[in-house]
Amino acid sequence: MPDLFLREEFQEAWKDKDPYQEIINIQGEVFRELEARRTLRFDFQNQSYFIKMHFGVGWFEIIENLLRFRLPVLGAENEYQAIRKCRQLSIDTMTIAAYGSKGLNPAKRKSFIITDDLENTISLEDFCANWKNKKPEFSLKFQLIKKIAHISQTLHSNGINHRDYYICHFLLDISYGREQLDTHKLRLFLIDLHRSQLRNKVPERWLIKDLASLYYSVMDLGLNRHDLFRFITIYTGKSLKTVFNQPNKFWQKVAQQGEKLMARKIRKGDAL
Repeated sequence: MPDLFLREEFQEAWKDKDPYQEIINIQGEVFRELEARRTLRFDFQNQSYFIKMHFGVGWFEIIENLLRFRLPVLGAENEYQAIRKCRQLSIDTMTIAAYGSKGLNPAKRKSFIITDDLENTISLEDFCANWKNKKPEFSLKFQLIKKIAHISQTLHSNGINHRDYYICHFLLDISYGREQLDTHKLRLFLIDLHRSQLRNKVPERWLIKDLASLYYSVMDLGLNRHDLFRFITIYTGKSLKTVFNQPNKFWQKVAQQGEKLMARKIRKGDAL
């Protein structure tokens, strides 16, 4: 991985300057601000971008994750690798405009990633919000289910799990308007990849976590059993009889985990 990548526009603008000082000076619309990470949208040379700045997670966060047998997210490197891998797999996602990482101490490592703003898109969470009250056209619903199932299968069969796999992290291209979508040419962008894990093979528990999170996030959309079964058959490439005769009860575990997430949401009285 490079320590620094700047696309042409940033390379020219930041020539002979310290990129890490330049990103600190960026002003824009803040979407998330934590002690160790800041996300904002900004304009630069008449173009819109997103930047995620990482300031070091600290040793407490690292040790806590390791004690839970989880690899900690140390900075923008994770998202940089995940975006590149998704693009290799022809999964639509963000486009990297700049990236940087410096520091040997993992607890204090500074990094950033700048991506092009995905304009003329809407999250599936917002797009599908009224489906329970107003049923969508069958062809639109079917093609979206098919698209998400193919993306999910491609991710998981190539060693990637998302870890925040909710429909709000799929952005639908509405360049030609929400009411003029070509159901056979739907384009979905997968975003928020900073927690993604890349391996040769995704362990079962992480497959279940991704799919349970996805299931939880569509529970209030008015989908029926046939919709869920369509997803399963497309994702697995197998008949329902074959799927449900498997001894490890994988999909039952997915459903149980998704229902636990919903129960937790109801108990806490807010969204996850």
